[in-house]
Amino acid sequence: MKDYRSVADAVAAEIRSGALRPGDRLPPQRAFARRRGIANSTATRVYRELARRGLTVGEVGRGTFVRAAPEGGAAALALTEPAAARVDLELNHPVVPEQSALLAEGLGGLLRPDALGHALRPVGASGPPEVRESAADLLARGGWRPDPARILFAGNGRQAVWAAVSALVPPGGRLGVEELTYPVVKAVATRLGITLVPLAMDDDGLVPQALVEAHAAAPLHAVYVQPRLHNPLSLSMSERRIAELAEALDRLALPAIEDAVWAFLRDELPPLAACAPERTVLIDSLSKRIAPGLTLGFAVAPPAPAQEIAAGLRSAGATPMRFALEAAHRWQRDGTVGALVRAKQREATARQRIAARELAGFAVRSDPRSYHCWWQLPRPWRADTFVAAAARHGIGVVPAAAFTVGGNHAPNAVRLGLATAQPEVLAQALRTLAALARSAPEDLVAD
Repeated sequence: MKDYRSVADAVAAEIRSGALRPGDRLPPQRAFARRRGIANSTATRVYRELARRGLTVGEVGRGTFVRAAPEGGAAALALTEPAAARVDLELNHPVVPEQSALLAEGLGGLLRPDALGHALRPVGASGPPEVRESAADLLARGGWRPDPARILFAGNGRQAVWAAVSALVPPGGRLGVEELTYPVVKAVATRLGITLVPLAMDDDGLVPQALVEAHAAAPLHAVYVQPRLHNPLSLSMSERRIAELAEALDRLALPAIEDAVWAFLRDELPPLAACAPERTVLIDSLSKRIAPGLTLGFAVAPPAPAQEIAAGLRSAGATPMRFALEAAHRWQRDGTVGALVRAKQREATARQRIAARELAGFAVRSDPRSYHCWWQLPRPWRADTFVAAAARHGIGVVPAAAFTVGGNHAPNAVRLGLATAQPEVLAQALRTLAALARSAPEDLVAD
């Protein structure tokens, strides 16, 4: 009896040799099993293994295809590493023209020798009391303000996510996530030996009943959710859905990790933590709100997990730099943070207008104040083929497979980051992508 891994190795070798090319469709699993002389159940495991290695991608109703790029490579790293593409619609770092001047003005006092000496001393995850107070003001939105005593600081937002997940979910445990989720959470789960359980979504975000059913099937330890400006879909849950989710968490006695990194763009909306403060660890950071190079993360945690989160940050060397804490404290007090937030909200709206104009007529989902949009590609394009074609035009975009959890079929879609390119460059790039989507894939191959 053949081991599924050896069969997967053989298919991987065919992909490396070029016998199977990017975009080639693999046979249905039953046909594959007959050709390879293996059981249908073994074929199923082979297909899962190939997807896990990032060599193939499944598309609903269409089959399994050889990927143009491995999921664990370019697609997963696209959100965390600089891209080689000339126009970067992968990374999403909002910057506004007045940003540097505003930040420089607020740093003046901090650069005096005595203040700088103090700012370069070590600091723990709890930070000084006065900084927690200003952080509470910074994080406040929609009538909610966190208890300053519950605020912990991390080196960056990803470290805060890691610390929260590791504190709430043991190795081998199960973490519920939206069926399309932030790729960094996938990487964190892999490193911690945690199983991600995809939860169904609708146009209002995560479906609470899906959480209830998944927990009943096999207990979850926690759920990771993005209630406001979900990445990649830009969805924001209604107040009713937030209340339903909070009720489900309370009924199941289940903790939630709320990723609020993009929520500052919709600061009129309260977080899930406002409805379920004893069940929710809220994660935020400054990289989007203030500047890409300012890596300061926040975790607003109930008392029970707070000690474990703080201990995890200390043991991993993920506590913050005091300089970043002091800078954020000063920028919050002098109004710089508020000015930047308002400027970035305006800029996001302007960029969404560009996207709406250039992609008119296509199935694009977004929010007027989001810095990304979700593009359901027209037939006969497939996401992998489109990403490869866009790269040939010098444009980097992210395929849906980068956000898909487990063995789920990836939607035939891409995420476009609108923040990084200059407006005129963004408009031209979107115009190029629109023309590409209106052409046929075989036209490109024939070029």
